Amino acid sequence: MAGMCFVQPLELLKNRMQVTKGQASLTEAVTGIIDEKGVKGLWTGLSAGLARQATYTTTRLGIYTVLFDKAKAADGTPPGYAVKAVLAMMAGLCGAFVGTPTDLALVRMTADSKLPPEERRHYKHVFDALFRIYMEEGLFKLWRGALPTMGRAVIVNAAQLATYSQAKQKLQQGMQLNDGVVLHFLSSMISGLVTAIASQPVDMMKTRIQNMKTGDGKQEYKSPLHVLTAVVKNEGFLALWKGFLPYYFKLGPHTVLTFIFLEQFNQVYLKLKYDD
Repeated sequence: MAGMCFVQPLELLKNRMQVTKGQASLTEAVTGIIDEKGVKGLWTGLSAGLARQATYTTTRLGIYTVLFDKAKAADGTPPGYAVKAVLAMMAGLCGAFVGTPTDLALVRMTADSKLPPEERRHYKHVFDALFRIYMEEGLFKLWRGALPTMGRAVIVNAAQLATYSQAKQKLQQGMQLNDGVVLHFLSSMISGLVTAIASQPVDMMKTRIQNMKTGDGKQEYKSPLHVLTAVVKNEGFLALWKGFLPYYFKLGPHTVLTFIFLEQFNQVYLKLKYDD
């Protein structure tokens, strides 16, 4: 949640660019938001972003840490990369299911102004969004886009958590780096780049499905595969990575901030635990 306070504008830009049909430049997205709502508009949807971190990220990091500790050998040797990836995917699936409602609210709140004026939802905050989705669309619609969200989580967590653990281990061995902020920063940047490249197409599918309007029983996309084929057909193959710069600039720094905060909190926790 602390990391999200810094990168919410990039999450907003990424979502705006992903729901824009045709060409969408980063500069146009930034100036459009500022012209519409001012600089503070760059933090539109922050309440949903924080709620998503409190549900999705808390769940996945907590489960991964527990599974990682249990997978260590008797002498404390960490598991191999393949095992780390499997553990990360399991943690990601659980986290994504728990976090889908808040992720849905985040996508809709950040992309609302891209809808025609008469179709905009105008959610006031994340609790308003969740309540209105429940009242207007039904309980299970809170999990709209759950499958691509969980698919994205499998990719993100396999790439992010496993790559972070592996990079940290290799940097300690190869560069003799101490366990500190520099090591956490380098490991996070490597992890963020791999994660952004691997997960962007699935993130695009998730965003389009969660933001689409339905009316008269019709919906723009029938399935995640339909999103994929429609985007490639109508906008080109590279459109699957639309919004890549804000996505990486958000994912990279957020990965860095998340793990730096996490490592520092862990150290404080362990110190307090053993001091007691």
